[in-house]
Amino acid sequence: MGAESVHLDPAEPLSALARRALGFVKDDTAVGLGAGRAATAFVRALAARVGDGLRVRGVPVSEATAELARELGIPLVGLEADIDVTVDGADEVDPDLNLIKGYGGALVRERIVAAASRRQIILVERDKLVPRLGSRGRLPVEVIPFALPLCRRRLAALGPRPTLRMVAEHPFVTDNGNVILDCAVGPIADPPGLERAIHAIPGVVDTGLFLGTADTVLVADGTSVSELTRQRGSP
Repeated sequence: MGAESVHLDPAEPLSALARRALGFVKDDTAVGLGAGRAATAFVRALAARVGDGLRVRGVPVSEATAELARELGIPLVGLEADIDVTVDGADEVDPDLNLIKGYGGALVRERIVAAASRRQIILVERDKLVPRLGSRGRLPVEVIPFALPLCRRRLAALGPRPTLRMVAEHPFVTDNGNVILDCAVGPIADPPGLERAIHAIPGVVDTGLFLGTADTVLVADGTSVSELTRQRGSP
């Protein structure tokens, strides 16, 4: 991976990330709009550019992102659009730019919009960089509610310890009408193997393992933004 640093205001790392990400947005294109704190900062920065005359259409990964974009005046379209770039966040980034996503609950639509895009740009602060995926101890898995008991048993048999995500006293429900099992994990020795094993469980919709999807990761450490790029041929 190559790295390049640009020094910016240390008081506003998310705004610095958002400004840097704007450099990847071309006029008259469709842009995937992610979820989470960093992606929200980007949506706000993009809206300011739209107000100045930039012509873009947004493809949001969540209903919350869609609502914010509408409020800020960003025109929205669906997956019929040819998406040039998606700008999103992540919960973990390993040295090969593989990701864990889904702490915010939008992982399935994040996956779909990323797959429909020519390029995925990830915005994170430095604490999200990990030596191995799973280091922060959590892997989200979205499952169909009907299959919840089966998915719990099968996930536990694989090793991860699944816990149903709750909001107050009720299960968290995704924009797709599903629920999320947050699996307690340690550093994952074989992310592709674990991903295949989890996807083989009937009722699993998707996992938070995003392997090989990110082209560029922008990292803020409070004093600068570094750009990490995937080398051709990296997993």
